Amino acid sequence: MDTKDRQIIRALQGDGRMTNQDLADTVNLSPSPCLRRLRNLENSGAIRGFMADVDASAYGLPITVFVRIRLERHNEEDVQRFERHVQTIPEILECHVLTGAMDYQLRVVVSDLEAYETFIRTRIHPIGGIASIDTSFVYGTVKRTAVFPQLD
Repeated sequence: MDTKDRQIIRALQGDGRMTNQDLADTVNLSPSPCLRRLRNLENSGAIRGFMADVDASAYGLPITVFVRIRLERHNEEDVQRFERHVQTIPEILECHVLTGAMDYQLRVVVSDLEAYETFIRTRIHPIGGIASIDTSFVYGTVKRTAVFPQLD
């Protein structure tokens, strides 16, 4: 991936609906080479797809929660069971493996506190093998972006 490919990606991260002509103008290419580069980025998996950036609150999920989880045991079976279950739970938008005291951090969206309690009791506790759960509710967002920093 070169500088021009990164420019294409950053431009699309800012506006995934821009036309190829607008993209080409933005990154200083003619339309044909720009489209060829875009297709190559898609085919290589560097660009995984395009999606709408939806306001969770407007959708009906105004509460974002960061949930940190520590497993009781770290054997392959328990780790795989936890990770398989997490992938099936729609309220979990992201799951990250961590270093340090906690093993995972989840980004969860719910409609209200009752829905969060139900989420923990009916979705997380039944997984089993969890030593601790630490919860932080988001009450404001200072920065949120999908645009990567420029490397060049």
